[in-house]
Amino acid sequence: MADTLTITDNRTGKKYDVPIVDGAVRATDLRQIKTSEEDWGLVSYDPGFLNTAATRSSITYIDGDQGVLEYRGYPIEQLAEHGTYLETAYLLIHGELPTADELKNWENSIESHTIVHENLKQLMEGFRYDAHPMGMLISSVAALSTFYPEAKNVRDAATRLKQIHRLIAKVPTLAAVCYRHSLGLPYNYPNNELGYTENFLNMMFRMTESRLEVHPVLSRALEILFILHADHEQNCSTAAMRAVGSSEVDPYSAYAGAAAALYGPLHGGANEAVLRMLESIGDVKEVPNFIERVKNREVLLMGFGHRVYKNYDPRATIIKRTADEVFEVTGRNPLLEIALELERIALDDDFFVKRKLYPNVDFYSGLIYQSMGLPVSMFPVLFAIPRTAGWLAQWQEMLEDPEQKIARPRQIYTGPARRDYVPMNRR
Repeated sequence: MADTLTITDNRTGKKYDVPIVDGAVRATDLRQIKTSEEDWGLVSYDPGFLNTAATRSSITYIDGDQGVLEYRGYPIEQLAEHGTYLETAYLLIHGELPTADELKNWENSIESHTIVHENLKQLMEGFRYDAHPMGMLISSVAALSTFYPEAKNVRDAATRLKQIHRLIAKVPTLAAVCYRHSLGLPYNYPNNELGYTENFLNMMFRMTESRLEVHPVLSRALEILFILHADHEQNCSTAAMRAVGSSEVDPYSAYAGAAAALYGPLHGGANEAVLRMLESIGDVKEVPNFIERVKNREVLLMGFGHRVYKNYDPRATIIKRTADEVFEVTGRNPLLEIALELERIALDDDFFVKRKLYPNVDFYSGLIYQSMGLPVSMFPVLFAIPRTAGWLAQWQEMLEDPEQKIARPRQIYTGPARRDYVPMNRR
């Protein structure tokens, strides 16, 4: 016998058996619960989607209580230790790790699309010198849809895959252009002889030299950060990618919507908020006082706790180890001592332990980026680059799911009942 949930409507005394499948009931099954034939039926009310599944997905698995994050079944710890970002991107898009030949062909396909159209330079030149890099990235990616009109054919698998190659390839190039524009520097062309992260750092920082020599520790650290940020299930930006994409718009426009969601300080701007917090503390000696202010709800503790994880964020463990390796090359970030003391006290204080406030991925990532010479304004852009693969994997899965329809949530209307128009002279 199938699992069911029996619901008694105390308004009418009627009972309903609702099927339970994969630990969920269908919201549309609630529609049968009504007080009369004219009644629309019961709807579920869930602001912020705290307990509503809008899709079935085989891409990313998270167990927040146990601190588990897996891509297609592979633990994030193993992918970060052994894999590359492009290998991880292939896994997210195609569902399996590539063979050596598949990875080589995948890398070649990505490399063939790294250059952006010269007309995009004119678009960039239209931005103010102090325009935020994330705003420029959102605009420039949206503009890409005008260069590839065939991208609207989202139901064709081959066309979709070509746009996936283009986006994974071009977003780092556009990101570097945004950074260089903010400094008034000439744009660097990609060098396809370099790896994905090394090429990005070259486009960012190369000056007059023909090729910037990137320390392998820094290149690998960025690779690890990209792997850790590649996907994270149905978060705000991924939900935006799916919702916008459900209208069957081209992936560039959908990506712009997802990136706009990521732009917010509650999402992609969180690691910047951590740095601002550490700077405001100013000195290790001020950490106990700051902790007391947090307890008194005078200030917020940034970089601790997570909507999903009720245990230590598995990405934070990897990033902390990576941070140590980066600081051996760059020197210790002066804010590190404050961060370490803040973490030590918070992990030993019942106030935070009872609330399961553990460091998350944002707590150390900003320190790493800053130590590598990457400005705070670029932090959300550095989040968007690796998340490209995850967003596109989710977008493709959404299009291939026959149950998915154009997104249109229900609402509970709370406005006035019907009333007649009042002429101006009677108001």
